[in-house]
Amino acid sequence: MADDTTASHRRDPIKSSVGSVAGQRRRQNAITVGRERRESLVRAKRLCRVGTNGDSVDPLDSEMIIDEEQPILEAQTSAAVEELKSAAAHQGKGAWQKRVSALRELRRLLSRSEFPPVDAALKAGAVPLLVQCLSFGSPDEQLLEAAWCLTNIAAGKPEETKALLPALPLLIAYLGEKSSAPVAEQCAWAIGNVAGEGEELRNVLLSQGALPPLARMMLPDKGSTVRTAAWALSNLIKGPNPKAANELIRVEGVLDAIIRHLRKADDELATEVAWVVVYLSALSNIATSMLVKSDVLQLLVERFATSNSLQLLIPVLRSLGNLIAGDSQTTHAIIAPGNEITGNIIEVLVKCLRSEHRVLKKEAAWVLSNIAAGSIEHKQLIYSSEAVPLLIRLLSTAPFDIRKEVAYVLGNLCVSPITPTEGDGKPSLILEHLVSLVGRGCLPGFIDLVSSVDTEAARVGLQFMELVLRGMPNGEGPKLVEKENGIEAMERFQFHENEDLRIMANSLVDKYFGEDYGLDD
Repeated sequence: MADDTTASHRRDPIKSSVGSVAGQRRRQNAITVGRERRESLVRAKRLCRVGTNGDSVDPLDSEMIIDEEQPILEAQTSAAVEELKSAAAHQGKGAWQKRVSALRELRRLLSRSEFPPVDAALKAGAVPLLVQCLSFGSPDEQLLEAAWCLTNIAAGKPEETKALLPALPLLIAYLGEKSSAPVAEQCAWAIGNVAGEGEELRNVLLSQGALPPLARMMLPDKGSTVRTAAWALSNLIKGPNPKAANELIRVEGVLDAIIRHLRKADDELATEVAWVVVYLSALSNIATSMLVKSDVLQLLVERFATSNSLQLLIPVLRSLGNLIAGDSQTTHAIIAPGNEITGNIIEVLVKCLRSEHRVLKKEAAWVLSNIAAGSIEHKQLIYSSEAVPLLIRLLSTAPFDIRKEVAYVLGNLCVSPITPTEGDGKPSLILEHLVSLVGRGCLPGFIDLVSSVDTEAARVGLQFMELVLRGMPNGEGPKLVEKENGIEAMERFQFHENEDLRIMANSLVDKYFGEDYGLDD
């Protein structure tokens, strides 16, 4: 049976102990991109302004609410909930029309502002009433309006989202095939907002069986329904536990649906499906293996080469990185010198390094760092490509987080994948690459990282300085490091709180800049 956790691979072999952090790196990246997604391009929670049946907010209601109007909106919301209470209690002629009218007014108020009056609705007792309106046998129009209200309540603050717990079993029940498409999609939207809140609520949804019906909603070719289901699924499986990702990829038809949508769908749908691939490949070895053996990799490359949508390019690139960052066997299967797809992947990554978009540069450097941590052939593939001059320039000019990723690429290019059999266990050098990169001016960029407050970046910088001190011909290493103020950069670690960095820096200073340093001159 395959391991259900992420693989450990060669992300960081410029350390003296080779290759133990890549699986963790993929999981961390999955969590990080979840936060970035919520905060920027694609929000983990989405306010519903246009219903799944095509209804939308009145144009007069969609204007920006100013602060002075917010108390009025809250008072109107409280009144709307009271009206819904009255309608829910009414049993006579026209009862359901009265409930639908009251629901529609509450939904309108919850859709007016970018910050809907959720707190007022909850304090007035909206959730139990909305759950009552979801009772089995209710007309579709009533179900749709109630689910829409719950969707926007779930888009609120964490404690507001948790208020939906009593509604979750019914929302999940309406995901089934017996529901109308608009009702099922609106319920999926509400569940996606709940899942986007965090691991605790994701676990509740998974324990109540939300994943299988959501997965089946991805199977048809109906764009809007599939798009909403894929977005909700990407929130539901984002971990950090891989169990949900493993469960999803095993649902019959899901892999075929992913392939079909990546091949034929428009950019908007392909974007949501690509996010599903991001979390599958970040969290599950089982999923990664199945994806690599399918056409997904080629389709991702084709999507990247033909699309200019930043919203699509980010998850496509992240998915490529996760798949390439598998175990060494997976990487060898994907990246083989001479293969057409290998050349296409390198071209895509070079395109990203040249991009004006900061996130694409960072993602491309991360992918390249994993390729560079592979075999001699993989290192040579990058070393001989157009990527290297771009990387050297980025090491000195890019924002800090990109420089740190670039440092991993350049450092990995200089280290042999062959584990030393004797000596102090330090990695063997690829001298040609080291001499060339130092000659082209990359050493100052690494020393700058040593001087940073980021311990991971400082460690990478120290590791590269160790390569230079040990490996440069004719004993030139210490002189080069001294010239670029490397001694001062290392001496700041003399009493550093991080023991590993302190020992590493002090040992380098003692070994290469001791009492005898400079006497030959």
